[in-house]
Amino acid sequence: MRLIFMGPPGAGKGTQAKLVADRFSIPAISTGDIFRANVSEGTELGREAQRYMDAGEYVPDEVTNRMVRNRIDEEDAVKGFLLDGYPRTLAQVEELDGMIGFTGHQLDAVVVLTVESEELVQRLLKRAQTDGRTDDTEDVIRRRQELYVEQTEPLIEVYRERGILREVDGVGEVDDVTQRISDALASVTES
Repeated sequence: MRLIFMGPPGAGKGTQAKLVADRFSIPAISTGDIFRANVSEGTELGREAQRYMDAGEYVPDEVTNRMVRNRIDEEDAVKGFLLDGYPRTLAQVEELDGMIGFTGHQLDAVVVLTVESEELVQRLLKRAQTDGRTDDTEDVIRRRQELYVEQTEPLIEVYRERGILREVDGVGEVDDVTQRISDALASVTES
């Protein structure tokens, strides 16, 4: 099973990715987690990523692509994976197509979690307080939403045209959203 989870920042992708990945026994691969790990370890990649993250900007494609390629080549991802936070741009879609195509596989589904803008802002401000996330200020949150609309929303249409898009309401209790995702993926898992 090769999945992508998309949606604006704060839609619940990370929470749901872990649950769904466990269900399919595949790794949930979050670019945000990888960036934050590099930041906390003080690596060169981490310092570069921190500059972009603090400004609410996307980390450049060449850095992100290399990191994702390395991660999906790891042993635990051979039978599948769930990507959270990648791809974010049309250029990354092409790059990912090449990575997956090289192995003779294809994407099974792309799940988009939908949540209203103001709900997202409130979720992320709350996360900033509870998780101590310095990159979750209101200005940065709103900038990330703008970037999502400009750069990532166009990917939804690409995957819709390929017939692998599943849109899921991301509002509600975690278990309810998980069930909606399971329902949306039922046709994929049956084939």
